[in-house]
Amino acid sequence: MTCIIIEDEIPAQNILKNFLRKLPNVELKGAFQSATEARSFLKNETVDFVFLDVNLPDISGIDFIKTIKNPPAIIMTTAYPDYAAESFSLETIVDYLVKPFSFDRFLKAINKTEKFSDKSQNTSEETNSEILFLNVDKTHHKVIVDDILFLESDRNYITIVTRTQKLSYIDSLKSWVEKLPETNFIQIHKSFIINSNCVDKIAGNIIYIGSNKLPIGRSFKQELLKRLKIT
Repeated sequence: MTCIIIEDEIPAQNILKNFLRKLPNVELKGAFQSATEARSFLKNETVDFVFLDVNLPDISGIDFIKTIKNPPAIIMTTAYPDYAAESFSLETIVDYLVKPFSFDRFLKAINKTEKFSDKSQNTSEETNSEILFLNVDKTHHKVIVDDILFLESDRNYITIVTRTQKLSYIDSLKSWVEKLPETNFIQIHKSFIINSNCVDKIAGNIIYIGSNKLPIGRSFKQELLKRLKIT
């Protein structure tokens, strides 16, 4: 992980630097005495978290956070515990260190930062996948496209099977062929579209996705094998 320090008192900076030297998995990218200097750095660089003093000469640490777009995780540092309640109202603040603090207390803050980074990464991965809301029985259901296992057409109805739900409503398979990404969705039959990332095996003209056995149409098989790189 990478971090910076925003702290106007040099002795306080040095304490943080000494603690960080004991952590081989954390790289200090810079130390700044003002929010203005740090803002210039963050315009061109990214870090996983920031040690941020509440009382800075040009702007308060809390106000500084509000000026940053997509701020990293923040560990607040100050001699004044009165700011804690306001600090934790901001989602990116993961901990609040009251000076003087021990190395053990410092480590707890680092551990919280690691958990925050993991959570942010998972959220980012979900966000990168397209999300749809389907109106089924007057209720809008959230569907993450990458979680779709397959789609089945039955006359005028489409059934969408995901990892967690099964939704049926009036629609055509053709409309889904046009809206799904071609990178991982393949039509295998006049009534089925599958997510190729979810295929477990193929035996003859049957494709297995979990406990589901789906037929492969004769006119679709050659293209399916080509897309799955099966020779």
